[in-house]
Amino acid sequence: MAAALQAVMSTHAVSARLAETFAPMSARRLLVFGGIALVATGMLFGDIFAVFVLHQNGDATGQAVLSAAEAARAGNSTAVQATFQRIAGLLEDHGTKVDTHVHMTDAGYLVLLLALIQPCVALPQKRKKLLAGLFVAGGLLLPVGIFLIHYVGLAYSPFAVIGWASVLADSAGALLMLVLIAEAYGLWKFLRGAESGESELPDDRTWERRALLSGGTLLILLGFLYGAWYAGVDLYRHEARESQILKGMLDAATGAGDISAQVAQYRSLAAEKAVKIAAHSHLIEFGLLAMLLSFVQPYVFLSKRWKRRWIVTLLMGSVILPVFVLLEMNLGLLAGGIADVGGLLVIIALTAMLVGVLRYGGSLDAGVVG
Repeated sequence: MAAALQAVMSTHAVSARLAETFAPMSARRLLVFGGIALVATGMLFGDIFAVFVLHQNGDATGQAVLSAAEAARAGNSTAVQATFQRIAGLLEDHGTKVDTHVHMTDAGYLVLLLALIQPCVALPQKRKKLLAGLFVAGGLLLPVGIFLIHYVGLAYSPFAVIGWASVLADSAGALLMLVLIAEAYGLWKFLRGAESGESELPDDRTWERRALLSGGTLLILLGFLYGAWYAGVDLYRHEARESQILKGMLDAATGAGDISAQVAQYRSLAAEKAVKIAAHSHLIEFGLLAMLLSFVQPYVFLSKRWKRRWIVTLLMGSVILPVFVLLEMNLGLLAGGIADVGGLLVIIALTAMLVGVLRYGGSLDAGVVG
């Protein structure tokens, strides 16, 4: 009898722990989870794009530019027009995929920012949770619509220049703006003296928060310093080289000259500009991500040892990716592969933090009213 009673009590204890672990999410917790998930998904898409699309697309674009120049030299206007249409398609394919990656990660950053200001949004909790869900949904649908633009086009669209994918992306963007207006109204009410009914995040000085804040600040500083160096040293030189190469391509297309050499120089310059701009932007983006994550660590329910491991992993990946992106011009695909590994480290760390948010038991949300 005693053994049976003990088994029943043990079962109830396990059920209670499970109920606490998977308790319903508050608006703030939903935003924390959604923000990290959007950033991780956007980075995963970016890694897949870099491995399977980026270089192949660049090679195809370079070959198309060479074909257009050769067709111009031969006086074949029809071939020139067809080739430029192909180039336009390649550029749209590249652009929509880059925009998908950027919009999804940036939406994740914005979601995390909203999570931080929830204690200052004086709205009913049910409405705040509805707004949080709508914003996360909009942050997902916007990049999905952008991704589909290249594939859906104007098929079955009642509009002359806008396809259904563009309608989806624009509608998601409008949804995000409406939610932001509602959140701004809640902030205005809070500043007027209304209560938000939600507790503040702990003002702690843990190693995890200090490491993410200091690491993020350092990454942003390095990104700005490198951007300033690029603007002062390389930017105008690149612009002058670009004008010179394009003039050489036109001269070669209309007269004598090596068209393939000019196209090769143009591709090399475009690649050099791309890796330097990417290194600058990724340093700043990862720094911002680390700083945002520092404030939501109380929602990451992991042991201190594992928290520290994932934070170190995230910061390592945040340095490896931009550094080896920058080295691609010297080391080629080897550097590109190492950069992809750096991105994978960040994705793994973010996924581990997502697990921690799912395991969170709700101690901070206990201060939520109604």
